[in-house]
Amino acid sequence: MLQSDGEARLEARGVRRPPSPAATRRVPSVTMAPARTTATPRLTERLTVPWWWWPLGLAFATLAAGEIGLGAPGPRGWVPFALLLPLTAGLLLWFSRLRLRMTEAESRPEFEITFGTDRAHLPLSAVREVVALDAAGRAQLLGPQADPNAFVVLRPWIGTAVQIVLDDPADPTPYWLVSTRHPVRLAEALRERLPAQAA
Repeated sequence: MLQSDGEARLEARGVRRPPSPAATRRVPSVTMAPARTTATPRLTERLTVPWWWWPLGLAFATLAAGEIGLGAPGPRGWVPFALLLPLTAGLLLWFSRLRLRMTEAESRPEFEITFGTDRAHLPLSAVREVVALDAAGRAQLLGPQADPNAFVVLRPWIGTAVQIVLDDPADPTPYWLVSTRHPVRLAEALRERLPAQAA
C-alpha cells in the first residue's frame, strides 16, 4: 500500500509533507509483525461490514444455490446450499477482520492496525497531526490531494476516515489514511497521546 514518488501538498488543510529523506537511510515508521502484543489497548474499533450485508448476502447465496440445485433429489439438491452459505458467511467474516487499536506499552503509545495475523503499528512519537475527515475530506485525499507515498487502509463501506500526518524525516511516508466510523473520537484519542511538541 506504500507507493513511490510524489510531491503533493495538502493545501486545503494547511498540512505539509515531512522533509524528503533524500540521502537518508530509511527507517520506516510502519512495521509488520504477527498480531501478538502485550500492550494495553486504550481504544479499539473493528471495521465490520454493514449489518445488512448479512441478510442480503445469505439471501443471494440461498437463491443461487436453489438455482443450481433446481430442486433435484439427492446431493445435487443440497450440496449447493452446503457450499454457498458457509462460503458467503466466511467471506463476510473475512472482510470484517480489520481492527484499529491504540495501545500503550511501557509509556510508549502506538496506533495499530491488525488484519488476521498481520499487524502494522505506528509509534505516536512519529506523529505530527491527526485530522478527522468526513466523506468529502476523504475523497479529496483520494483524488486531487492524494500523495502516492501515503499508507492507505480504507474500507469502501465506511465513508469517514482519519489522516495521521507523520513527522519522521527518515520515513518517506507523509501520512496514514485510515477508515474509521468514529473519526472525531479516534482523532481526539490519538491527539491526547501525542508528544507535547506535536500536540
